[in-house]
Amino acid sequence: MKFTVIAVGKLKERFWTDACAEYLKRLQPYAKTEVREIADVDPRRAGGVEGARDKEGAAICAELDKLGPDAHVALLAIDGKERSSVGISQRIDSLALAGKSSFAFVIGGSDGVSAEVRARADELLSFGPITLPHNLARVVLLEQLYRAQRILHGEPYHK
Repeated sequence: MKFTVIAVGKLKERFWTDACAEYLKRLQPYAKTEVREIADVDPRRAGGVEGARDKEGAAICAELDKLGPDAHVALLAIDGKERSSVGISQRIDSLALAGKSSFAFVIGGSDGVSAEVRARADELLSFGPITLPHNLARVVLLEQLYRAQRILHGEPYHK
């Protein structure tokens, strides 16, 4: 199983990088997991918000293309489907049973994602109606992927 997180923006603060590194380490026994960062684009240099979204979207789609057409793509979006931790693990399990082994999770920029990225997504996933900083969303996603693997392997996950 392979998880790829494609995230707009670079983690700058050490506490974010440390938290992500911890969950990436915990995920190692279960799945090959990597994070690919996409440079965020300043709307003032891209002709506005739509231009920035389009440039970021092109970079996201280029990363998705590298994964191939068989990768299952979940876009994190506030209007996506909310799933519990058990629900996330069940979703991954059902997709794996259907033959999927590569999963991509996309975290867009602060102004959202392009229509091209939305069209490429196989599903929208939401962590609820709250707004999370993108750095925190990345940590939460990695933690939930780790938790899902623990659940799927029948291991304690509530610590």
